[in-house]
Amino acid sequence: MKDFAGRIAVVTGGASGVGRGLVEALLDAGARVVVADIEEPALDASVRELEARGEVSGVVTDVTSFEACDALARHVFDAYGACHLLFSNAGVAAGSGRFWLSTPRDWEWVHAVNVRGTAHVIQAFVPRMIASGEEGRVVITSSGDGGITPLPFAGVYAASNAARSAMAEMLANQLLNDGTRLRASVFYPSGGMLRTGLNEAERNRPPELERERPRESPPLSWGELERRWKAEGRDVQFQDLYELAQQVLEGIRQDRFVLGFDVERMGEQMMERARAIGRGELPRVEMDLM
Repeated sequence: MKDFAGRIAVVTGGASGVGRGLVEALLDAGARVVVADIEEPALDASVRELEARGEVSGVVTDVTSFEACDALARHVFDAYGACHLLFSNAGVAAGSGRFWLSTPRDWEWVHAVNVRGTAHVIQAFVPRMIASGEEGRVVITSSGDGGITPLPFAGVYAASNAARSAMAEMLANQLLNDGTRLRASVFYPSGGMLRTGLNEAERNRPPELERERPRESPPLSWGELERRWKAEGRDVQFQDLYELAQQVLEGIRQDRFVLGFDVERMGEQMMERARAIGRGELPRVEMDLM
């Protein structure tokens, strides 16, 4: 897919962060965008702010519910008759530090959104996209944390991203092998630290899935983290989210499976891990907790 003008795009988790960057880039490329997000106030505000850039609308959607995802897909196909670009981007994280300090509800919540939510979006949209007979692309947002190398301080989140990466690869092969006009990609947000709301995702955590015990330390906003890093004299580079989204669209134009910056470096990391595994060794990752 080379030209996005007039194409119908759907972005879950599109009201803020990486998703918001994708929506902005798609609108600037001429796509008509449906933004899906669980946070209604943020969704309404984003749609209002972006209306001047192109045709954009919002649908409140909880991806943990297949019924909600199916209703979103039904709305899109009833309104537009097609979906050409599907971004399964909604995601959360439960910062548990060391693996054994996570709780069962951490796992239930994160995997309900990141893993089952991705499955729900695919199940709701892909059959309709195939039936439409039109060219299309499914992009699954994962993370290098789990998709490439699981980081020690984010076990729950890393495991969900390993699953999302596997889902993207399986889906891409199935769509290709079945001779459909759809393709799939995995998106690894990259290029530097990302100013997103992921650190504060707990604000959308359902009461019934609250942690069984308090965290050792409260989640920190990016502002708080930046102040702490500055006080420590750390030079942390941040990636512009709009620029990152532009890189994603260019990757789609080039029919790439892996989307994001630093793809070659990711490959080198995976080769290093593979060589360690081939020797029967532990792929070592040493990182301080944030």
